[in-house]
Amino acid sequence: MKDIIFDDFQNNVDASLIRHRSLLDIMTKLQESESRINRAIAKSVTNCGCISIEAKKQKLPSKDSDLSIENLSQCLETHIKGKLCENCRDIIESEIGTNLFYLTSLCNTLGLNLYDILLKEYDKINTLGKYNLR
Repeated sequence: MKDIIFDDFQNNVDASLIRHRSLLDIMTKLQESESRINRAIAKSVTNCGCISIEAKKQKLPSKDSDLSIENLSQCLETHIKGKLCENCRDIIESEIGTNLFYLTSLCNTLGLNLYDILLKEYDKINTLGKYNLR
């Protein structure tokens, strides 16, 4: 069922993309949409203030620690304090949706199936697990 949703989305994106069919147009629109996501997140900090960023060096446990790679993520921080307000969440979700549109357009132009890519990445994550180290 999920592959039908992905395929339907990919087909609808292909039918909706009228003006920016060139690979170069799609690449630059994808990059622009990524910048707009970053800008929306920055505005959540600097304009709205619903979240703040308190970045500092990540503190890793000492070599003598018995911390395993499975528990490493518990020691690392996101540096985000607070929670997105509804308005900022809506804006960021919209920008990510636009990004997905152009990412899917890129897949269409190159003859790639988004669902197949997702499955390959899913399998890689499941196979490598924590050792994927991203």
